[in-house]
Amino acid sequence: MMKSYDDLVAEALKRVKELMPWDLSRMLAGGGKPVLLDVREPAEFSMLHIPGSINVPRGVLEQSCEWDYDETIPFLAAGRELEIVVVCRSGKRSVLAADVLLSMGYTRVVSLKTGVRGWNDYEQPLVDGGDNPVDADTAETLLGPRLRPDQRKPKS
Repeated sequence: MMKSYDDLVAEALKRVKELMPWDLSRMLAGGGKPVLLDVREPAEFSMLHIPGSINVPRGVLEQSCEWDYDETIPFLAAGRELEIVVVCRSGKRSVLAADVLLSMGYTRVVSLKTGVRGWNDYEQPLVDGGDNPVDADTAETLLGPRLRPDQRKPKS
């Protein structure tokens, strides 16, 4: 049976824990220092992201976590015990990425449920590629769907 994207996410959620935006906000306010691992594409990340997060696109995630690759990020490759919160736009890519990290031996990985969109809805700070604040209304526009008509499922 063919699996859909949502099927893959649902399957990964059997293994991946999620954190709500207000839980992450509370953790950060309390001095928690998890690695905020944003797995969106670089263009998405430079438009806006959670302050202090790092961008490791999902396409190079595995190499970034291993030694001896052009994409290797040393503290990730050496840090299977790091506390990591995986972030994306809506919370789906981050679940799949968190599942990969768990399978690679990372032990303290969670996914941000609702992603950057939910973080913005909860009115938490976002910044652009130059670390300039992005207001919630601008962020909402940038995070909105941009489906073209040809990308919609055909009506049968």
